Amino acid sequence: MSRVLIAPSILSADFSKLGEEIKAVEKAGADWIHCDVMDGHFVDNITMGVCVVKSIRPVTRLPIDVHLMIANPEKYVESFIRAGSDIITFHIEAEDDPKEMIKLIRYFKKKVGVSIRPKTDCKRIAPVLAMVDMALVMTVEPGFGGQEFMLDCLPKIEELRKIFKKDIQVDGGINEANAPEAVKSGANILVAGTSVFGSKNYAEAIRRLRG
Repeated sequence: MSRVLIAPSILSADFSKLGEEIKAVEKAGADWIHCDVMDGHFVDNITMGVCVVKSIRPVTRLPIDVHLMIANPEKYVESFIRAGSDIITFHIEAEDDPKEMIKLIRYFKKKVGVSIRPKTDCKRIAPVLAMVDMALVMTVEPGFGGQEFMLDCLPKIEELRKIFKKDIQVDGGINEANAPEAVKSGANILVAGTSVFGSKNYAEAIRRLRG
């Protein structure tokens, strides 16, 4: 397994100085910039959209990792990609035809991720794993930042690692205390919002997460 990648979630950043925040975490050693897109339908919150991705694209050279927690994600793929997204992750629970969704993202020559909520069985994404670059295991119920990591998701990460040799990302409540457990279970990409942007020293926070 390659080194652990850290993807700070800008959901926890100070949006009054978002560009500065992104430059700061890039300088501090972040590997990706993670954007949590929520629509108020698939999850009970509304966060950011295409305009935010477009505005941050000129600010960073890091890959922009867009997590679509939205209904009918296929309707918005092209817009997010044209705005500057490098990786598009959609939820298996939100897509009736995941294989067509994957083909659509591939048409634009971007990386594809598929995500599951904490209560969704890994078997649900098994039929499409060969088609994607990354699997994302949510370790909180999607919708709001700052939630506590759900330890009962660790066996799911282990189960997924047994059948999937590419990138496994975890998102939700990641901090320096539970990051080692997530990595030990098989994750190699950690999404971290509060534990990075809520710290006084971004570089130290990222270093501690990476282990």
